Amino acid sequence: MNYRTLWQQLTLLYDAREAQAVARLVLDTVCHLSFADICAGKDTQLPAEEQARLAKIAQRLSLGEPVQYVLGEAWFCGRRFSVNSDVLIPRPETEEMCRLIVADRSVNSNAEVHESEQHGSSGCRVLDIGTGSGCLAVTLALAWPAAVVEGWDISGAALSVAAANAALHRADVLWRQADILTAEPVAETWDMIVSNPPYIPARECREMERRVTDYEPSVALFVPDDDPLRFYRAIGSYALASLVPDGVVWLETHYRHADAVQKLLLRQGFGRVSVLCDAFGKQRFVRAQRQDI
Repeated sequence: MNYRTLWQQLTLLYDAREAQAVARLVLDTVCHLSFADICAGKDTQLPAEEQARLAKIAQRLSLGEPVQYVLGEAWFCGRRFSVNSDVLIPRPETEEMCRLIVADRSVNSNAEVHESEQHGSSGCRVLDIGTGSGCLAVTLALAWPAAVVEGWDISGAALSVAAANAALHRADVLWRQADILTAEPVAETWDMIVSNPPYIPARECREMERRVTDYEPSVALFVPDDDPLRFYRAIGSYALASLVPDGVVWLETHYRHADAVQKLLLRQGFGRVSVLCDAFGKQRFVRAQRQDI
């Protein structure tokens, strides 16, 4: 098993360019071979043990299993996170939202709060609803070391993955098994609530790649066709009651439903709600702020 053999096998599942990228990722992660090493032919000189390992990986990939699950890791905002089939694979869109959140707080914090954060005395409290692998909660905790960050998920198995990732990156995050659909709000508890909840209508399952639908947890992906906003309704209601005055909620959404989420949050009573686009120009993120009259 070498780079060319692996790449050719992967073209049965991926287009040629993506197959090359996956093959290079595998060789880099498993054998620590750079593209320069591959060009120099070092992939044809691997010991039998590594070739056998590559063959097993190729077999799993040929069945459609995502390469991130096969390798047990994925990258998010420049950091390696452990992943398995109990959690979603982190997406570039969620990275975009994370960067927007960090930039937004930096711009909108007043000088006194910003200075206190720099000196480690900020009391900022952040909640990540549906934390999955914990990539968002961990990244925010590392961006704001003085903040109190908590991650919720309905899945105990997902929380185990998240806790391992927090330990890996030495991030101080609290974890709680909770269902936002039944959570009771506590007044003025959070300065910020963030979430990438399930938002894909069930009918779209047949349009998606099998390596997503067959391997990633459906509970973290899909919502009923007749109620695609169910999680946004629950998060909005909880957030409006639980945010401090001027507290903010950030949500990743289905690009077809961003306007509907904005209108929902306005009806619920948020004073300022805006929609932001992702790198492809699709309406993807919603920012809402609690404003008491």
